[in-house]
Amino acid sequence: MVAVTPQDDTRMRYAWRVCAVTSLGLVLIGIAGSTLNVALPTVVRHFHADALESNWILLSFLLVNTASLVFFGRVADLLGRREVYLTGFALFTVASLLAGLSPDVWFLIAMRVLQAIGAAMILANGTVIITDAFPPERLSQGMGVYIGTLSVAQLAGPTLGGLIAEAAGWQWIFWVNVPAGLLALGVGAAILRKVPRQPKEPVDALGNVLVFAALSALLLALSTAGSSGPFSPVVLAGAGLFVVLVPLIVLAERRAPNPVLDLRLFGGRLLTYANLASFCNALARSALILVVALYFQAARGVDAFAAGLSVLPVPVGIGLASPIVGALGRRVSPYALSIGGAVLSAAGLGTLMLTADPATPYWVIGVSLFVAGCGSGTFLTGNTTQVMRALPPGSLGVVNGFRVMVMNVGIVISVGLSLSLLTASVGPGVRAQVYAGTLSTLSPVAVGQLMDGFQRAYAVLFCVALLGAVLAALARSRRS
Repeated sequence: MVAVTPQDDTRMRYAWRVCAVTSLGLVLIGIAGSTLNVALPTVVRHFHADALESNWILLSFLLVNTASLVFFGRVADLLGRREVYLTGFALFTVASLLAGLSPDVWFLIAMRVLQAIGAAMILANGTVIITDAFPPERLSQGMGVYIGTLSVAQLAGPTLGGLIAEAAGWQWIFWVNVPAGLLALGVGAAILRKVPRQPKEPVDALGNVLVFAALSALLLALSTAGSSGPFSPVVLAGAGLFVVLVPLIVLAERRAPNPVLDLRLFGGRLLTYANLASFCNALARSALILVVALYFQAARGVDAFAAGLSVLPVPVGIGLASPIVGALGRRVSPYALSIGGAVLSAAGLGTLMLTADPATPYWVIGVSLFVAGCGSGTFLTGNTTQVMRALPPGSLGVVNGFRVMVMNVGIVISVGLSLSLLTASVGPGVRAQVYAGTLSTLSPVAVGQLMDGFQRAYAVLFCVALLGAVLAALARSRRS
């Protein structure tokens, strides 16, 4: 039996307060995303947005957020994690206020870009702040609670988004973030301790520019391929620029004294396969709420609020699994939890693939969503703990930024790929009706065609989830 010293008790009290603050930040980001996923048809109808504009309402946030995560992880390592983290809350709150005042769809997209920058400051640092606060042997508990709060956001988000869209107007989808952001900013400023900054070193300006440009080019190509085709000029230019920039990044980062991406940190077996597994899991799970919400609105003709209620089994599964798995983390290895979670996610998606039909009983869909949610909660807790335990303290910010960036690339591909697979089976003339959620009332024949798209989307996501399970099994250090 290990004695608990007063210092340990004091550290754990502070660690749980830190967990509460960072969890509040994750709830803020999660609600902002999940409310818009369900309420997207309402926003699209208000602005009379076409298919391209509808895509960019979602993808602009993901692209900018993903491309700037590594940068803000490195900036926080050098300039102070607490300061960058709190600045992110302030920027996200202001952008949310302005988004609700948008006069047109492109102003809204611009405000989503500002939201993305603030969210990058928060996401690149939240996991690192928790890792610094908890003792290594208790980290899985803190991580389980932290990731479990994502379910609170996803639990409240779809229902809240549907209710707000129907009752109060689309503007309040963004304005609800304002009081939450102010609360998070105040609580964070009061609780988080200042951490001594690392010695001032020159920022890798060239590396940051190259990484941002390469990621932006890749994500632009991936997101545009769905609406414009894989051989459109934008897709070819983006893909070509990415191919040219990758070797330049490798060359520049090998020569930089303080590289934004220290390539030596990513050469180990564990980090390589764990990040690839995380990419696959993100790709498999991230479009699930969006796709299912569109299914209920476009294929079954329900309103946004009912669609939000219909996807609740996903966050309920995450919310139940994450803290339970976090507690088990003291007895079961994060490696085993990652594999089990990936397999559960694949099982849920496989069931959805086999039952894609407008007449499928809801209990079948609900159980499948719940299983997928449990799998996501289990995988995220195990995978995140596994990665963060393996890192040297001085590299936590930049590597965590890279980890979240990898997941976000999976999210971008997931959203773009799923929407492309869904709408490929219907003609260009009715694709806008899918995004607007009015297809079921206008074209019953097109609904049948759309179900083929849903089945294809689930099939691809199922295969990716299986690949993620294989990669999670390979993410084992030689010492294990």
